[in-house]
Amino acid sequence: MSRSNARPRPQRPVPRILAARDLAPTPIAQITPTPAAAPAASRKPALPALSGIRTVLAILILFFHFTPPHLDILHPIIDNSFIFVGTFFLISGFILTYNYDDRALTLSKRDFWLARFARLYPTYAFVLLLSAPLLFLEWQSRPHAEFWTGLVVTPLLLQGWSPSLATFWNTVAWTLSADLMLYLLFPYLLSLWAIRGASLNTPARLIAVMLGLWLVGISPHLYYHFANPDHLSAPADRFTSTVWMRVLKYTPAAYLCTFLVGLVLAKLHALVNLTPWRRFLLSALGLTVILTFFYVGAPHVPYVIIHGALLLPFFCLLLLGLSGPNPITTMFAARPLVLLGEATFALYLLHFNGFEMIHNYHLPERLHVTALDPWISYLLIIATAYATVHLVEKPAQRVLLRRFGRKPHVGSAFQAGIQDKQAAPISLPG
Repeated sequence: MSRSNARPRPQRPVPRILAARDLAPTPIAQITPTPAAAPAASRKPALPALSGIRTVLAILILFFHFTPPHLDILHPIIDNSFIFVGTFFLISGFILTYNYDDRALTLSKRDFWLARFARLYPTYAFVLLLSAPLLFLEWQSRPHAEFWTGLVVTPLLLQGWSPSLATFWNTVAWTLSADLMLYLLFPYLLSLWAIRGASLNTPARLIAVMLGLWLVGISPHLYYHFANPDHLSAPADRFTSTVWMRVLKYTPAAYLCTFLVGLVLAKLHALVNLTPWRRFLLSALGLTVILTFFYVGAPHVPYVIIHGALLLPFFCLLLLGLSGPNPITTMFAARPLVLLGEATFALYLLHFNGFEMIHNYHLPERLHVTALDPWISYLLIIATAYATVHLVEKPAQRVLLRRFGRKPHVGSAFQAGIQDKQAAPISLPG
């Protein structure tokens, strides 16, 4: 082959010789800093057993207020179901901390508060509207000045601070006053722990803190029992409605320690690595002691002390056990319980006034299903609660988060609303 027909060989690029100026450092003034990306909110593993146990406790509270016939074997549990109010505040503190602890110093308070408001208030307002006919009874049974005060403070979630107005309009909604206080405090509590509480992050110290909070929380109830400030002639019971008893039952401050125990319990959960077998032992021990107390111990312990979260340490054992895999967790994580779990907040707000209105208007008689009552009333209330979640709560939540969320952080506000939905309070009465 002749040289003239040969294909030219491609030339290799000649490496550039770096001059001294190429090696010189760039002046600091010319460096444009790249903003660090905000850490993405980590999605924590779901804890379905906690939704399941909320369903069980919510139904027991319904039975506590309106007890069905032919369940004598469950009466020791049903008759003491008022104590579950503490359990729900415990769960709320636990879940909020579980979801937000890794953002203790970066959590946007505005986004957090917006997420909680959007999650809870639409259902609350909707149930107040449904309960409007009951205002006539409030007008008849209260001094008119008290009625008008209740009409103002109840939509503002402040009724729980007044022992006389705590049960105004919606008998069970006084606990939303406690929720308001706790949610306002939560971001500050979380950041304060991150800044000042690092030395407490050992299992022994966390357990000691929880026991200390439990003792502080039960102390007012012990004082009430021994000092008798209401000058009762007989021991207090669930129907006692004196001033200081109502303070203990309804005032938001009475539930602060229980909520804080939930916060610390979440810290302990993140710190310890428990095997499924140990979680099973913890949940089995907690459940056994609670049930044994209902059937054996409760008749011999004063009501006010039981109401003061006497069993809180054992609910902590149960909660810690249910936060990981084991056979008891599987039982409470059954699909029907979890599905109903998302409606427990609406169920709670609806159940008392709903049951009253069903029977005030004689619906079972008009529908010719009296023979099926109260079970037909229970089913109607549960169905209404589930419909409220999908037709009121979730649509309103989306609208509020998109409308009032800050534009650069709308996604984070919406994510906050979704991620902590398990922490929506059931806020059950005692």
